[in-house]
Amino acid sequence: MTQIAILTLPGFNELDSFVALPILNRAEGVTAFLAGPEREAVSMNGVAVRIGGTMEQIAEADAVIVGSGKRTRDFAADADFLASLRLDPARQLVASQCSGALILAKLGLLDGVPVCTDNMTRPWIEDLGLAVTGESLSVSGKVASAGGCLASQYLATWLLLRLAGEAETRRALAYVVPVGEEADYTERLIAAATAADPTIHADTVRARAG
Repeated sequence: MTQIAILTLPGFNELDSFVALPILNRAEGVTAFLAGPEREAVSMNGVAVRIGGTMEQIAEADAVIVGSGKRTRDFAADADFLASLRLDPARQLVASQCSGALILAKLGLLDGVPVCTDNMTRPWIEDLGLAVTGESLSVSGKVASAGGCLASQYLATWLLLRLAGEAETRRALAYVVPVGEEADYTERLIAAATAADPTIHADTVRARAG
């Protein structure tokens, strides 16, 4: 079973966690879960949620999404927290959403690669000497970043394409895309992910040829 952890911190942005979570869990053989340092987190809009996954489970997951929130800068400046967040892009797919890029940046995972983030976080990322693109999704190897809350659907699509394949990605998206827009919406999501990560298309072509 493929495990995907969504780091969900106190003050989290609901769209970062709640959009990706159900999309990812629609795929056969994939389990996505909220994880963090506390067993409950209250969102930036006052929604209290139970956090089932631990920091240890984040380290063991096949992929991790680092979500954003109103306290992300505080966590990115917390040396103890950063030490507890053990990410391994040699083994895991690692992605940030909006201000979650601050955490990946402080861990050195965005050095030398284009970064996507939201407009509020952009100057803080640039202050760290990193280059921010005007794109919604950027991928470099096994590390991705997304900018804009609703770009979480692009991250979910990218993760499913990499971990579950195109057919299963399309099946999962079929449950969530707007009725009447199914074909166009699905193609747009897949096109965004493959444009950011051309290796997906190459792998799909090889799989079909095989």
